[in-house]
Amino acid sequence: MPARLGILLSGSGSTYANLVQAIAAGRLPAEIAVVIGSKPGLGGLDKAAAYGHPTVIAVKPDDVSAALRAHGAQLVAMCGWLKFWDPPADFSGRVVNIHPSLLPSFGGKGMYGHHVHDAVLAHGCKLSGCTVHLVGGAYDTGPILAQQAVPVLPDDTPASLAARVQAAERELYPGVIARLIAAM
Repeated sequence: MPARLGILLSGSGSTYANLVQAIAAGRLPAEIAVVIGSKPGLGGLDKAAAYGHPTVIAVKPDDVSAALRAHGAQLVAMCGWLKFWDPPADFSGRVVNIHPSLLPSFGGKGMYGHHVHDAVLAHGCKLSGCTVHLVGGAYDTGPILAQQAVPVLPDDTPASLAARVQAAERELYPGVIARLIAAM
């Protein structure tokens, strides 16, 4: 029986769509239990409606937890979630996030999307990448489960670096979630 996956998103839903594709391809033994958006009008909520997945808008942490419980989510994947939510005890060890840097570098509040790639380039880094980690406590501080590095090229812009990091994310995130499901 596939695991019931809760999705938290705050944007276009590209990471969520990647997980849906991995499920359809048989690489991720899950079904989407619910898609929770941090505000109305998100592209990710439109995608969820098109896929036929239930949606909830939740801003307060207690509402996020309640929606996940109400839909029977067994595992939670943050897919561009920009609100602070420290998982309660019943979700401990079952919430993952993908971050567009090699944590612990370039993480924390306000470090998302182009902000991360701008900082990587400003610091002259030769490597960047992505990190999948368990969620708990402060932003981007949970135990690291996996990382994938990508080179920073001399002529990179934030957009070109982001494209390579996102390609790495599309490979890494479904695989890590599949391993977590296998261990459940």
